Amino acid sequence: MGFHEIRFPVALSYGSAGGPERLTEIVTLANGFEERNSPWADARRRYDAGLGLRSLADVESVIAFFEARRGQLYGFRWKDWSDFRSAAAGAEVAALDQEIGVGDGAAREFALVKTYASGAESYVRRITKPVAGSVLVAVDGVAVGFSVEETTGVVTLDTVPAAGAVVTAGFEFDVPVRFDTDVMQISVASFNAGEIPSVPVVEVRL
Repeated sequence: MGFHEIRFPVALSYGSAGGPERLTEIVTLANGFEERNSPWADARRRYDAGLGLRSLADVESVIAFFEARRGQLYGFRWKDWSDFRSAAAGAEVAALDQEIGVGDGAAREFALVKTYASGAESYVRRITKPVAGSVLVAVDGVAVGFSVEETTGVVTLDTVPAAGAVVTAGFEFDVPVRFDTDVMQISVASFNAGEIPSVPVVEVRL
């Protein structure tokens, strides 16, 4: 699948709307009870970039970005301003933010993840597009040397952590997305009159 390692202009994504989408199949039985099932293990995020456009210069930037991606053909990075860090809102990113694995005495590679917890339930999200220079890693609370593949989110430690050692990480990240249309319809007259065009963006699986 074609993907360009370039981020959608962050100033334009700031005013966008969107978030996670789930697919739940619900069957209502004859007795009124329900059976619910989801064929998706992971959420998929959708956004509307059009809400971030404030000037004709912004429109020109989006059109140029759209054309360079060939519409839906190539994916790109997107900053979700409501969820782009390992840390809680208002907190600084730190190496202890997220547990990404436990040492087994042999493995040095660990994938970046972010855990969403509520009550006794939690969901672990794979992070594949960390932001360059933002990743911090620790083993049992002590900072360690490492390298990170910024196109996959895989961290490789300089030394193998001991069995049972907890590997944690802090980071900022982007969402891999593509445009969800091959048609960009923008009227300058309507835009000047306050009508905001729709520029749908959808997360892609990598």
